[in-house]
Amino acid sequence: MALAASLLMLGLFYLYFENSLQARNNPNHQLQIAPSSELVLKRSGGGHYVFPGTINGQPVTFLLDTGATVVSVPAHLAGKLGLEAGAHQQSITANGTVATRATRVDALAFGPFDLRGVPASLNPGMGGDQVLLGMSVLKHLEFTQRGDTLILRALGR
Repeated sequence: MALAASLLMLGLFYLYFENSLQARNNPNHQLQIAPSSELVLKRSGGGHYVFPGTINGQPVTFLLDTGATVVSVPAHLAGKLGLEAGAHQQSITANGTVATRATRVDALAFGPFDLRGVPASLNPGMGGDQVLLGMSVLKHLEFTQRGDTLILRALGR
């Protein structure tokens, strides 16, 4: 009986701390879209803006990266996301120069934003499943940061 109670207590602690870590690492996992078609993001515990979206209708997690020229997708996600590897290219990253493949995202969406034909790259050096949302998307948006909050709006609004 004591063993069962201890296991139950450990399970409850696990669920509590797992949810707390999820909220800290991705506070935007359930996006709230403002009525004015702007997107308000909270900074994660790691100091980044991480949020859900879709590529070609498939769910992904985006990490906003103003230092990335294009959307950078981990190469191992290409098949799942319906992306075709195109021309060989070199990408300069924080970890050095990497051989990548050009691709184009037919449909990319997050919050109130929906873009078509977005230039991207497939990066075999990226582990994990986060997609870097680079300037090929961000150039279409206006963004304002205040403290730990980032507000994204379509240009011209």
